Amino acid sequence: MILVTLGTQDKAFPRLLEAIEKQLENGTITDEVIVQAGCTAFTSKKMKLFDLIPMEQFDQLLSQCDMLITHGGVGTIMAGLRLGKTIIAAPRLAQYHEHHNDHQTEIVSSFEKQGYLLALHDFDRLDEVLKQAETFVCKPLVSNTSNMIALLEDWIEKHA
Repeated sequence: MILVTLGTQDKAFPRLLEAIEKQLENGTITDEVIVQAGCTAFTSKKMKLFDLIPMEQFDQLLSQCDMLITHGGVGTIMAGLRLGKTIIAAPRLAQYHEHHNDHQTEIVSSFEKQGYLLALHDFDRLDEVLKQAETFVCKPLVSNTSNMIALLEDWIEKHA
């Protein structure tokens, strides 16, 4: 199963769903596709679409999915990485009124450069990125929380 999440932005992101729909129609995607569309109005006979999925159900779908296709939101990307999911991330762009600026491009490119996910910048190349995803092994996520806590504790001790 492929889980697609567009986040909870107040701006629509139909470009990604249109690209996925095209791959479903031409048979490149044969898996079940479940979508949390947020405020993106979209109709499909091939995808199961939900505006918002309750958190408990979303977590269950995320743990069960074989692949996560998502916008460039850090929260969703990190949730997928914690579970070791294969992730394709597509940044929302300001030129299409999908966001206020293009910060998601930087986020997605940074995660890609570090080996955590596959980036989808050109939606016409989704078929190629899906093919890459078949053999892609993401770099394991290593938490830096303990190091950050140690740095903060050290700073507090020095400045208290």
